[in-house]
Parts: sequence; C-alpha cells; structure tokens
Amino acid sequence: MTARRKRPAEGGPIRIATRSSELALRQARMVQAALAARGQAAELVPFKTTGDKRLDEPLAAIGAKGLFTRELEEALSKGRVDCCVHSLKDLPTESPDGLTLIAILEREDPRDVLVVNDTIVAEGIGDLPRGSRVGTSSLRRRAQLAALRPDVEIVELRGNVPTRLRKVEEGQVHAAILAAAGLKRLDVHQRIDAWLEPPDWLPAPGQGAIAVQSRADNAAVNAALAPLHHAPTGLATGAERAFLAALQGGCQVPIGALVMRDGDGLVLHGLIADPRGRRVLRGAVPVDPAVPERAGAALAAELLARGGAELLATVRDLARVPAPQPE
Repeated sequence: MTARRKRPAEGGPIRIATRSSELALRQARMVQAALAARGQAAELVPFKTTGDKRLDEPLAAIGAKGLFTRELEEALSKGRVDCCVHSLKDLPTESPDGLTLIAILEREDPRDVLVVNDTIVAEGIGDLPRGSRVGTSSLRRRAQLAALRPDVEIVELRGNVPTRLRKVEEGQVHAAILAAAGLKRLDVHQRIDAWLEPPDWLPAPGQGAIAVQSRADNAAVNAALAPLHHAPTGLATGAERAFLAALQGGCQVPIGALVMRDGDGLVLHGLIADPRGRRVLRGAVPVDPAVPERAGAALAAELLARGGAELLATVRDLARVPAPQPE
C-alpha cells in the first residue's frame, strides 16, 4: 500500500507552482530557500502557461489577462499545489475566488534597461542610430520608446531572457529593452548597456517584485509563507497595482507606475500612453503609507479626467476591452 504523502501541516513539503523558464525557476528557488531557512521543506512544480506556449504572437494580440499565471492558479485552486510564485508584474490585480496574495518578497531593482548589439555604439536610447531595430514585447516599453525615438523601428521580441539576449547578439535586433531584475537574477547583468531612469521612463507596476499566492483557507501553508512578506515592497507595489486596477490595465494597455522616495516621503509616478507614443499622460501623487492604495486610485482618477479615459477608450476599442470612466 502506498504511504499517504504528508501535507505541510504534518511536516510534508510545500508544493510551489512556477513557470518553467529559468528565470521563473530561479525566483521560485528564492522562495524555496527562504522557506528552508525557516525549517520548511518545499518542492517546485513547473508549468508552461499560455504566454509561454504562444511565442509567435504579440502579447497584446493574445487578448487575455493572466497569460503567465492562469494555469498555475487553476492548479492552486484545485489543490494540486500549495502556492504559486509569480513575477508580480504578470499577476492580474483581480485574484480568483479563494486565492490570496500572501507575500511579496523584497524587490529587486525595478528599472528597465537597454541591451545593445556589440556592433552598435550607443550608451543610451538617444545614441541609437536612426532606423535601429529595437526589440520589446511590451506595449508600455513600445509607447515610451516611440515617444522618445520615433525614428527607430520597434520589433516584437518574445521568448525568455536568454532567447532575447541571443537575438540581440545575433543581430536580429540592434537593441532590446528588458527588466533589470531578470538580468540580475540570471547573473547576466553585465549585459546591461544603459539604465532607463524613472520617472522619465517608468517600469510596469510591481516590476522587480516576486509574489507568492496561496489558498486563503490553507492556514498551515499561509503561516509558513506570511513571514516572507517584505512590508516596504508590499506598500510600494500596493500603490502601483491600485493604479493599474483603477485603469483596468493589462498587457493590452500601455501603463507604467513606480513609487519613488522624495525627501522624507513617497511619491507614486504613473503614465498612460498611446501604443504609438503619440500621446503620453503623466502624473504623480504623494503616497500615504497607511493607505497606499488610495494614491493609486487618486492618480488614476486624475489621469482619466485629464484625457486618459479617451486615450484608453481608443486603445481598448481595438482590443474590445471595456474602458473605465473618470470619477
């Protein structure tokens, strides 16, 4: 007779769902190591998501939220795993019934960076030769780049981080825009040629943070995971994700946000853009640490009232996604 496998409350390992890319596995191993440091065993359960499988299509064209999270969340809801580890920027702001965001690890550098082919002499976006092919799969990056450099060719660039770097090396693109956090976690940060500095260039809400999702009713697992939460990261990303939620944003909408320190306080910077970069709306509001989400809602309302509703309606009309209205 096969012995019954112990669950975490009985001393068994916590089953961690993760995407199967090397970056995702490294992020999941960070959670695994943090649990091990507290005496809790864990094992990884890799998945391939819709976003991983449909690499021949632009993310915005696939047309749904949760492209990199849905399969993991379904396994969690069905009890096949005990928690999921996500890049927070990939996690929709609306959580499925019964699931909760139990912990957010301390954030890595949230900035975007530029990686340039060795044949190109450029120390930043402004130095790229006219007509350079610049790769990205993000509408947010595309919009900001087009606003700065309408004279470059923006190329759809899918695949994991090593694949994107290889395409730069081979000259399929002259440069690519990537997240610093991924390059650092893969130990290839030496490939960074330029940092894209906020608030002039904004990353995705939650970029650089690792999220741990669990079932709300799994007390034993949640007790093990809750101590992994980094409160300052949770505060900052809470404001950023509230901004995203108020705009009903996803991969089909160019939205950027980042909480930055300003003197003794915190400020949320945000933007909404036309994917072609013809119009970029920016704003900033102070963050109350007691209720950081209020800053996200306030900034979203301000930008919607200043023309963001019309801008997003145009974008969503193409994608057939309902647009929010200003308050």
